[in-house]
Amino acid sequence: MPSHDFRGPRLFVDAPLAQDGRVELDRDQSNYLGNVLRLAAGAEVLAFNGRDGEWQAAIEGRKRPDGLVILQQTRPQDRLPDLSYVFAPLKHARLDYMVQKAIEMGAASLQPVLTRFTQASRVNTERMRANVVEAAEQCGILSIATVAEPVPLERFLTQRAAGRLLIFCDEAAELENPIQSLQGAGAAEGIDVLIGPEGGFAGEERALLLRQPNILRLALGPRIMRADTAAVAALALVQAVLGDWRGKMA
Repeated sequence: MPSHDFRGPRLFVDAPLAQDGRVELDRDQSNYLGNVLRLAAGAEVLAFNGRDGEWQAAIEGRKRPDGLVILQQTRPQDRLPDLSYVFAPLKHARLDYMVQKAIEMGAASLQPVLTRFTQASRVNTERMRANVVEAAEQCGILSIATVAEPVPLERFLTQRAAGRLLIFCDEAAELENPIQSLQGAGAAEGIDVLIGPEGGFAGEERALLLRQPNILRLALGPRIMRADTAAVAALALVQAVLGDWRGKMA
């Protein structure tokens, strides 16, 4: 894995990146660089857009930073594993935490699903996307995960591709070694990791889940976890056995 420069600030920009190109900064980015980080013209940052890799860039502007000039590429673009984190939304700060940790753990997409016992009645997907970008900026991540709009659990299960592996983190599953359980999973066209609400699934929801093709019920150990903790535990296990923790990324 290439070494990361964690000393310099990283900035996500929604613009093409290429040598000698120029990128206009929006008001928030200008304020962040100029007033928060106290950087002036000539100072260097790392810029990325989720498509063109990471680039060294110099700040332009007289009174305040208003643009970047792209200097040279520091890392080529990578690709996240086809891993989707599917979850019943939580409230406020705990949802922010869960989104950030899912991104740090390498999820390529986030799919909120609404269940009978879902805690949050409204989901702010724009705030989720902002948390995705912030986590990527802070942790040296090059690819930006997608954030889908919330859908009812039944609709998600009906529309998902049958060839994908559905890892159902089920507190009622028989307690077995989770590493061995994942090692026994067959080949799949992508992975969906599902964490339910803290109140659990309703009976009819559980019955629908258990009828899904290519499903693996996964026990996360002898303790009951909060949903945000379960997210980190489940994604760590999946990445270690089936994901990009096994070696060089595809």
